[in-house]
Amino acid sequence: MTTSSSTNSWLHEARELARLAGPLIINNLSIAGMHFADAVMAGRLGAEALAAVAVGASIWFLGFTVCLGLMMAISPITATRFGAGEMSAIGRYTRQGLWLAVALGLTLITLVHLFVAPVLTFIGIDVEFRQLTIGYVESIIYGAPAICGFLAFRFTTEGIGFMRPIMYTSLFALVCNVFLNYVLIYGHFGVPAFGAVGCGIASAITMWLMLIIIGSIVFFHPIYAPLKIFERVAPVRLPILKEIIKLGMPIGITITAEAGLFSAVSILVGTRGASITAAHQIALNFSSMMFMIPLAFSSAITVRIGHALGAGDAPAARSAGLMGIAMCMLFMSCSAACLLLFRHAVVDLYTSDTSVQAIAISLLLMAAMFQIADGAQIGAAGALRGYKDTKIPMVINMFAYWALGFPLAYMAAITFRAPPNYVWAGFVLGLTVAAILLTLRFLRISGDLLSVAPAEGIRS
Repeated sequence: MTTSSSTNSWLHEARELARLAGPLIINNLSIAGMHFADAVMAGRLGAEALAAVAVGASIWFLGFTVCLGLMMAISPITATRFGAGEMSAIGRYTRQGLWLAVALGLTLITLVHLFVAPVLTFIGIDVEFRQLTIGYVESIIYGAPAICGFLAFRFTTEGIGFMRPIMYTSLFALVCNVFLNYVLIYGHFGVPAFGAVGCGIASAITMWLMLIIIGSIVFFHPIYAPLKIFERVAPVRLPILKEIIKLGMPIGITITAEAGLFSAVSILVGTRGASITAAHQIALNFSSMMFMIPLAFSSAITVRIGHALGAGDAPAARSAGLMGIAMCMLFMSCSAACLLLFRHAVVDLYTSDTSVQAIAISLLLMAAMFQIADGAQIGAAGALRGYKDTKIPMVINMFAYWALGFPLAYMAAITFRAPPNYVWAGFVLGLTVAAILLTLRFLRISGDLLSVAPAEGIRS
């Protein structure tokens, strides 16, 4: 291959990844925008309300990520089937995904009402905002069945490479969420002011609207007709559910290991008072917003690799992974530069409390330190999902985040009562180790498959 054709090949791959990632970037930024709006609108009520939303959202997100990982298995399965031209098989996975969504949503509702109050009391969440936190979580949890159903449709449409419905749904949801926050947090149009709890109610309603919108698009749009999703109401099919869960459980544990670290640290910080908790939420909220871009590319990488493997093209699959990881790292390098240059302006958007501002600025400096590693690890994780390699990445993330990152954060927060930027050192360590190990894993898996593909084939 000549240098010119090689360059053209890489540019083509970059364009294809960008094409797939574009709508997902808007989707992810819209979701991050909801969290941003929650933080800013609750923050106007004071540090206690912001802290309640911060800790409550961390608890909700911990449960949500388990469901997200399980449902995420639909994407690589669908992508591989689509690449192989097996269209009618895709609908079976979507239907079973909807059954799984119902089970997961009802389970989360039950667990929250049984355990959230005693767990927060046991952990020692500050009494200033503990009851508000419980109210927030017990409100938002009623959106769980809806958001899980949304994910079943989302990962189906993602797997076939048709991203626009996801984008349209999330943009509508952002507008609805902000409006409902305005009504329910502050009390307008004759509705009582629910404060931080209103933020949870608004989010739950928004999740149901998201399910209705994407479900309607999938039902009416002709591109989904070959999938035969709504051909009939299918009973539970244990073999298909088992396949989804077998692939999805390690994904769920993998992303929960990372998200769980951030949630667990948020809960630990919640024992240190409202000001520190509020500052932590500001820094985490903004850095999470930046993370939405490589997260979108991670999903695009999964789809591109799945399509390539379904078509039996191992070199294209490896190229998609390499280019995707590089693009994730490039963006996060720019993100780190922005955090260093504009951190004061960022904090001003959230709060005018000078004590909260000072802490948040120091935490954004720590966030800048782990940006590039964060991009590399999420890019590599997306690539490995495309190869349906989920068990070893699960072990890597458990080791990086919970054997290394969490003990460091715990000692800083609880044992030594150190300043919060020391607590965030756990993030830096965990993300850096995960980035290195996941990238090495991708290079090995893609290289091994590339070497055996000519002789054995790779289509599954």
